[in-house]
Amino acid sequence: MYAQMVKSTGQGVKPREEMSEEERHFQDRVDAGEKIEPKDWMPEGYRKTLIRQIAQHAHSEVVGQLPEGNWITRAPTLERKAILLAKVQDEAGHGLYLYCAAETLGVSRDDLTEALLSGKMKYSSIFNYPTLNWADIGAVGWLVDGAAIMNQVPLQRTSFGPYSRAMIRICKEESFHQRQGYDIMMKMAQGTPEQKRMAQEAINRFWYPSLMMFGPSDKDSVHSAQSMAWKIKINTNDELRQKFVDQTVPQAEYLGLTVPDPDLKWNEETGHYDFSEPDWAEFYEVLKGNGPCNTERLEARRKAWEDGAWVRDGLMAHAEKRAARTAAQ
Repeated sequence: MYAQMVKSTGQGVKPREEMSEEERHFQDRVDAGEKIEPKDWMPEGYRKTLIRQIAQHAHSEVVGQLPEGNWITRAPTLERKAILLAKVQDEAGHGLYLYCAAETLGVSRDDLTEALLSGKMKYSSIFNYPTLNWADIGAVGWLVDGAAIMNQVPLQRTSFGPYSRAMIRICKEESFHQRQGYDIMMKMAQGTPEQKRMAQEAINRFWYPSLMMFGPSDKDSVHSAQSMAWKIKINTNDELRQKFVDQTVPQAEYLGLTVPDPDLKWNEETGHYDFSEPDWAEFYEVLKGNGPCNTERLEARRKAWEDGAWVRDGLMAHAEKRAARTAAQ
């Protein structure tokens, strides 16, 4: 049943003349910029798309703790340990906000977790790449969180109220994460030759996976058109990817680092950077579960889920006893 709930429609935008009266009224509200709330009527496709998107976002926040969490004890100073610990804690909180938003659509958090562990749902492909040294933690903060912010800031204006409101706080905290990463990269780039080499190798590893975070090219995306019509998404994948490149290349130049793209150049005519596309074959292989750390990440989540079963069971038992006492009074 859950697989049917989250199954992608893969359809284009439904013509207005084919809409029911309820669908037209709903679209008029979205077009007028009104927020859709959980108890409002909504098309089933809208609900399914939101569940897929919000859940994937929540899973990504939780799995995103894993590449960084194992560096907390290995950070070079006590201050860096405390900062990284705060960041990882933020990411856990972001996952909770988003799971709560998804639950308002009638799906349980347990269902979402089980769908992730069974492979029915995905998380961002970027978290299937390893963090090999401390400079990679800087690259994750600067590039990965930078791409996340580029994706997420427009979602503060998304049409679904609970998702929109969750994104306001998430974006504030993500901006701290990006500054933390850029600060690490700056220290490394301005350090010893060996440290600068590590910083350059980190950007070499994470540049193209970061570009993949925006999703497939618009011509290959099966969700974008309808999601934009419903204002679940505000910008296309390619628009956001271009904006990320335009913003990030000058930052790399300031650090004295080289973006690993021989075709990267400023285009005076368009007012944007020309750049190479990521290897989309690699992207789809990672999504299929064949990335460097796919198995490791899911095993970590599965172990956490199983190890926490006694806590969930205890809380449910306590809630049932409390409800029974209340009913008896």
